[in-house]
Amino acid sequence: MRPSALALCTLAAVVALSACSTRGIAGLVTPYKIDIVQGNVVTREQAQVLKPGMTRSAVRDVLGSPLLTSVFHGNRWDYVFTFKRQGQEPQQRKVALFFKDDVLERFEADDLPSETEFVASLDTRRKFGKVPPLQATEEQLKTFQEKNAGAPSAPTPPTVEPGTTYPPLERSR
Repeated sequence: MRPSALALCTLAAVVALSACSTRGIAGLVTPYKIDIVQGNVVTREQAQVLKPGMTRSAVRDVLGSPLLTSVFHGNRWDYVFTFKRQGQEPQQRKVALFFKDDVLERFEADDLPSETEFVASLDTRRKFGKVPPLQATEEQLKTFQEKNAGAPSAPTPPTVEPGTTYPPLERSR
């Protein structure tokens, strides 16, 4: 038997036998799974704004519309948040608000992250290193102005003379 044929038979035997194992070759290759974000993010700072006596509209201004409202429990709003990412433990948090006469009576919440902690949990690309500065230096601003000195400015809106009339948009019937 030729060496290339022997190598091919050996490779075929290894592949065939690996199918018998629990992990096998298929265990080495995993499909891509997208991040799944569902619900309303409620942070510690938002929960600290909530006070008994707030109206429903004031609560909605702070937290947004609730994910769950029930016809059978009209005095309860539930905010649920889940985040699933491949290779990480799923995050799940719940906040329940209880109203009496359209006024917030009390609320119950899981341990909520701060806004900074929540954003840090989303960013998995930058594990180490310094956060880049968010301000331009005087030199960078000067360079930017020099580069854009010849750029066309935004067009000015046309002026309308007082007393100008326009034809109607639709014909009258």
